[in-house]
Amino acid sequence: MSFRRVLTPFDATMVVIGGIIGSGIFINPYIVAQRLSSGPLVLVAWVAGGAIALVGALAYAELGTRSPKAGGQYVYLRDGLHPLLGFLYGWALLVSIESGAVAAVALTFAQYALRLAGGAESAATPLAVAAIVLLSGVNAAGVKPGSRVLNVFVILKVAALAVLIGAGLFFAGSGTWRQQTQAVPHAPLLAFGTAMVPILFAYGGWQNANYVAEEIERPERTLPLSLLAGTALVVLVYVLVNLVYLRALGLEGLAATSTPAADAAQRMFGGAGRTFVTAAIAISTFGFLDLAILAPTRVYYAVAADGAFPQALARLHPRFGTPVLAIALQSGWSIALLLTGNYGELLNTVVFADWIFFGLTVLSLFAYRSRSRGEATGYRMPGYPVLPAAFVAVAALIVYSVVRADPVRAGMGAVLLAAGVPVYWWFTRGR
Repeated sequence: MSFRRVLTPFDATMVVIGGIIGSGIFINPYIVAQRLSSGPLVLVAWVAGGAIALVGALAYAELGTRSPKAGGQYVYLRDGLHPLLGFLYGWALLVSIESGAVAAVALTFAQYALRLAGGAESAATPLAVAAIVLLSGVNAAGVKPGSRVLNVFVILKVAALAVLIGAGLFFAGSGTWRQQTQAVPHAPLLAFGTAMVPILFAYGGWQNANYVAEEIERPERTLPLSLLAGTALVVLVYVLVNLVYLRALGLEGLAATSTPAADAAQRMFGGAGRTFVTAAIAISTFGFLDLAILAPTRVYYAVAADGAFPQALARLHPRFGTPVLAIALQSGWSIALLLTGNYGELLNTVVFADWIFFGLTVLSLFAYRSRSRGEATGYRMPGYPVLPAAFVAVAALIVYSVVRADPVRAGMGAVLLAAGVPVYWWFTRGR
């Protein structure tokens, strides 16, 4: 049995947008403001990060059209570089990156939903578990039901951000924009480099559409369209949201708060503004949680189909056409991490690996072209080889920055990745 190609261009674009926008844009821009010396420089950094993300999306678009198979990034690493690298990506995704993200995002959703409803904080963990179970059931029942839920929540989260942007641009007429030039002194070049780290992590997520490439209608056309349109829209939204934060709070105000969206909304709408942002974060995290269950499970399916994970994970439900056991495995492990409270450490130790694999995946494009792997399609990445080479260099710098900032945690992540090597040899022995 094979996957069914039922995801439309709109569905695929929602996957891209939903995979990038989580709760971070409502909270994390203050880190960037702390590291830069002026409001305009903050905006330049977000534009630069968006340009890098678009280059990555361009590369993934060509890779996806050359090999439109379930698993996306795993397939490109396996075929372009080495099967072990592909396996280690799937291993990191399952053991830490996605399972830890599901646990963390589910808990964030529960906390904000309870805050909105006036519920007890002690109910956060049970509600988070219930959300994981509910969305696992929805996605097990078919990619279309999971996609419909995602579409609704992506539209709601973008609408919430549009309201914040619209009100913020109107609010700027009161003259608070001049506050954005208040300086926070830093060494300019070093500060800009350190500011790019959280920005580039915030832009990650476009690869989710490639995970479900085997379920997308006409992927040779739809993947490039959805990757570019979705990523470009997110770049526009992120830059405008940061402009609103700067106009409403000023640079020093933005740097001083870990809740910039709530603070900006409160200035514009009073107490109702905080309630609005609380609802927006709950909506955004619920939609992100749905996608984190829908898309990455196709990677485990692909790894299992190659015999590097238990074969049962490669079975599709005879009626729904979904990798039910892969969904159950990730969700079960996520719940275990949530209940034990270990997801934060696991997520932090391997999250830098995201950009290791981003860089390696774009590097695989050189191998695909040089070996003429995959069917030659109508889409070819513009700016080759300069743009993909620049992306690989940026990815290497990001990994270096993270390792230098926290070598102990990065070392723990490397050990966790290395632990996947004997697992790979065990499953593939005799082949």
